[in-house]
Amino acid sequence: MVVTGWFVLLVAVGVVPVVLTSDPLVLVGWLLLSAILLVVDTLLAASPRAVRLSRELPGAIRLGESADSELTVFNEGRRRMRGVARDAWQPSAGASPRRFRLSIEPGRQLVARTVLTPFRRGERSASAVTLRTVGPLHLGGRQATHPLPGAVRVLPRFSSRKHLPSRLARLRELDGRTSVMIRGQGTEFDSLREYVRGDDVRSIDWRATARRSDLMVRTWRPERDRRVVVVVDSGRTSAARIGDEPRLDTAFESALLLGALASRAGDRVDLAVVDRRVRARVQGAVGAALLSSMVDTMAPIDPELVETDWSLVPGLVRSITTQRSLVVLATTLDAPGAARGLLAALPQLTSRHLVVVASVVDPAIALTASPDARSSREEVYRAASAERALLDIARVSAALRQLGVEVVTGSPADLPPALADRYLALKAAGRL
Repeated sequence: MVVTGWFVLLVAVGVVPVVLTSDPLVLVGWLLLSAILLVVDTLLAASPRAVRLSRELPGAIRLGESADSELTVFNEGRRRMRGVARDAWQPSAGASPRRFRLSIEPGRQLVARTVLTPFRRGERSASAVTLRTVGPLHLGGRQATHPLPGAVRVLPRFSSRKHLPSRLARLRELDGRTSVMIRGQGTEFDSLREYVRGDDVRSIDWRATARRSDLMVRTWRPERDRRVVVVVDSGRTSAARIGDEPRLDTAFESALLLGALASRAGDRVDLAVVDRRVRARVQGAVGAALLSSMVDTMAPIDPELVETDWSLVPGLVRSITTQRSLVVLATTLDAPGAARGLLAALPQLTSRHLVVVASVVDPAIALTASPDARSSREEVYRAASAERALLDIARVSAALRQLGVEVVTGSPADLPPALADRYLALKAAGRL
């Protein structure tokens, strides 16, 4: 049995005759009358158990987007059902509204539509539906909770896909498929064409020139069917939040943009997520199936509060490919002590592969360290701490470059396109 605010108001109204008569029997009588009305109203309320519930859910939602969830309540009882229903979604599912009113005739149904706007990746679930029915006087009612599990998979946002068209245009220029006719600097022979002023004389094909009266030059295009291995660090440093998202989400954004670009370039892309163990792998997928496999794999992964075991990575890369590849490590360039494991594992990778380390940097650190933000003692201490953080990042970056590693850093909005640009630069230079 449940009571409503109307019952409380009914009891409070009894204060008036008690004050006017000063007779305690009036108080007892009024309370007794209120209790009788409450019991009768509760008995007249429809049973919250005489229902049939079903739920229709979207297959998947991209983070930041919205989708509808429909809950159907069918009244199997003999009385009209009045009351409130509550759908128990996780708070991170962003369900709105969470409660809705019921007014269902016997043998009829109500379809309640809930808008889901999740703000976290992974499986967002609903466990049960609670129904509270009230009687015709709205003084009291009944309540029951029905288990009705449901889940929606929330995929990564992939907001960096807006940078893909411009990078694909640059890729087509490298391949010589546009009217710009920019000659790529790769090592794979493409075709012959007539010499024009500005061409490198080392590209002149003298045999072809001897067969024709005009100078002929070789054109090249970036090599295809290269291997790109993306290793995402899901250890403790990836759990730190920059802005409104963890560092791991920025790493996923960078991996998705690079995967889409490299796949269109004809390269094979493999993904691995590691910390103390290999959390997930995407291997062998090509074309449209690659991005689909990557977002499905990334969706349920959350950072683990453990130190990443970088000694696993060289063996993991060897199990993926034995040929020279581009290995991208999406991690955090933290203090030199925290990066010791990464620095120890890199020589095994750089001896066979081209290695790029991509790290997201909090733009608030640079703002805190700026000279304009030092007007008080507290701000001076904050600026000193920010300067030390920037110095640590610079020291680790310098150590990585001494090992022959390419380093790409940027804010959450800048890192994905910066990594894509570095990939295109390596293709243009013939290093991949």
